[in-house]
Amino acid sequence: MTWEQLEQLPEEVARQIELWDGRVVWLRRGPAEHQAFTFALTSSLKQNAKAAMKGAPDRCWRVDFETNVFFGSSGKSDFVTPDFLVYRCLDAPYQDIRAADVLVAGEVLSPSNSQTDMIAKRARYAKAGIPWYWEVTLERERSAIAMIRIFALEREHGPLPEGVHPLYPSNYLPTEEWTPKDSEAIHTDHPFPIHIPWQDLEF
Repeated sequence: MTWEQLEQLPEEVARQIELWDGRVVWLRRGPAEHQAFTFALTSSLKQNAKAAMKGAPDRCWRVDFETNVFFGSSGKSDFVTPDFLVYRCLDAPYQDIRAADVLVAGEVLSPSNSQTDMIAKRARYAKAGIPWYWEVTLERERSAIAMIRIFALEREHGPLPEGVHPLYPSNYLPTEEWTPKDSEAIHTDHPFPIHIPWQDLEF
């Protein structure tokens, strides 16, 4: 399917679709908790981005949720829709967000998400060169976040046996993780200083 064909579909159908090199991939809409934690995390990241930009006119970041990210420098038939993302401010309003503009792509994993689907999506973010990937895991038995992990992009792999090649040339390595049981807040310095108390992410 092309982007032009996608635009001909009813909005309630089109918004449930991603195009992976023209292949239709259906988005699974999670429960209310999925939306609530996506919104809370987006709001907290937006506050941190604004704080980091104060007094630094050369820095400009935007934070949004459920926004299409298009791969390649042109065309729109290859895109994904992260649950939340951080990207560089664009030159003009209403422009498409390209993967080259994105600093952080994040996903909130509901119990309905399959591990296979998320590995494939993470690989697409890595292949596109997005430097940071956040993964938010929800509790299964109650409305709460179980863990937040940050992954950094690795462009070069370590030594492998002769004749063995990595399935994905670029990949993510987990660099930080937090749970409400062992930390007061999420704190990291990349891609800008971020500090989010767990109480700001309560359902």
